[in-house]
Amino acid sequence: MTTDSTKPSNLPNLRRLFVEARTDAEESEYSRNAFYNLVIFMSSIAGFSLVAQRMMISKTAHG
Repeated sequence: MTTDSTKPSNLPNLRRLFVEARTDAEESEYSRNAFYNLVIFMSSIAGFSLVAQRMMISKTAHG
């Protein structure tokens, strides 16, 4: 009989299998791409936030 406490311990092993299946260069490329995607995502959130702030400021100033 298995318990739920054994399931989370299997996840790092699965991750290790994926990491070991790639070369160091491939792992580095995936990591770099993930970082760039995160930076682009955060930048877009900041951009949309600034646009929304400016729209709210102009809306309150005009009406």
